Amino acid sequence: MRDSETPAPGFQRVELGGAFATANGPLYARWHDEHLQIGFRVGPAQVNPGNNCHGGMLCTFADILISTAAQYQTDIPRQFLPTISLQVDFLAGAPLGSWVQGRADILRVTRNLVFSQGLIEADGEPVMRASGVFRRGPLLPESADDQALRLPGMPERVTRGG
Repeated sequence: MRDSETPAPGFQRVELGGAFATANGPLYARWHDEHLQIGFRVGPAQVNPGNNCHGGMLCTFADILISTAAQYQTDIPRQFLPTISLQVDFLAGAPLGSWVQGRADILRVTRNLVFSQGLIEADGEPVMRASGVFRRGPLLPESADDQALRLPGMPERVTRGG
């Protein structure tokens, strides 16, 4: 088993998703091929009795992945995006020690909603696909964590009003 603090090459530790996500992390990110990729190493606190990543952890990760990507892959302002709908399909297990990462595609942004989907892999094998609908909520203040999310290759954020 690998150390749960060791990310895949090119990923750096980030704080995303608030205190709940931080307590279930750590999470890592990189900018690759015009997409925000997020990942984590499956540790002992994230597994089910079968020593695979707990489905609840994968659902939490999918929710964070496909909503956060909208903040950086579109020109919407930084705003709270509460989940309206999240659909997931479990394709395989993510064993203890495996590197889990995902990327999302933003399908449509309207005045009030964001539609996105993502594919999540463990050590290069698909383990989950997810799609979600998020309500465009209130603007969020810029924080130190936002300033820290300046990943190599990531373009400067240029946003338009809601």
